Amino acid sequence: MKMLSLEQELKNNTYPGRGIVIGRSADGTKAVTAYFIMGRSANSRNRVFVTEGEGIRTEAFDPSKMEDPSLIIYAPVRVLDTKTIVTNGDQTDTIYDGLSQGLTFEQSLRSREFEPDGPNYTPRISGVMQVADRSYHYAMSILKSNNGNPKASNRYTFTYENPIAGEGHFIHTYARNEEPLPSFEGEPKLVDIPNEINAFTESVWNSLNEENKVSLFVRFIDIETGKYETKIVNKNQ
Repeated sequence: MKMLSLEQELKNNTYPGRGIVIGRSADGTKAVTAYFIMGRSANSRNRVFVTEGEGIRTEAFDPSKMEDPSLIIYAPVRVLDTKTIVTNGDQTDTIYDGLSQGLTFEQSLRSREFEPDGPNYTPRISGVMQVADRSYHYAMSILKSNNGNPKASNRYTFTYENPIAGEGHFIHTYARNEEPLPSFEGEPKLVDIPNEINAFTESVWNSLNEENKVSLFVRFIDIETGKYETKIVNKNQ
């Protein structure tokens, strides 16, 4: 698979929707993830990321303007022991509960499917990273309708063992900005991952469409120690 520039992938798509990047820093020492949200409606844009425990939650920037909290208020990131869960919806809690009960990542998602927001039927994208005993691996998932047909649900899981330094994978909800919004196609894109969290955060944020971007979360986890550094950027300040 050809390695793509994450910066160019974002710049060339005005509305990828919500996106997850997971990979390994170029020097091999950090497990890396990023999650961003975008919005076209006033309700979707009226959000910020706030910290909650070791994870984050979406929150209304102006509660008086919140129209419908369903599908837009949730915890995108939660941490369970050595596992970091990143998703684009409340399936974060489904995965957290499933892993807590001894289910696998894939088994935990069997009770879920794409979002009920026809005609888009937004895919549910998810990732889980495990950093333990100085080792690191991750998996990603997408649950989507069958080419826009809500009568069938398609499920795909991708597992990455011993990730290569400087490489990551990028999955997002929408293939391109059309009506209705078409779901992401194929396996997660191979993208480059740098060493430095500030530069990475700035690159991702500045590459997202200025009108549609809402919030960005980035975390670098030291594979040796498990300690992490987090950056959050909100358009609404």
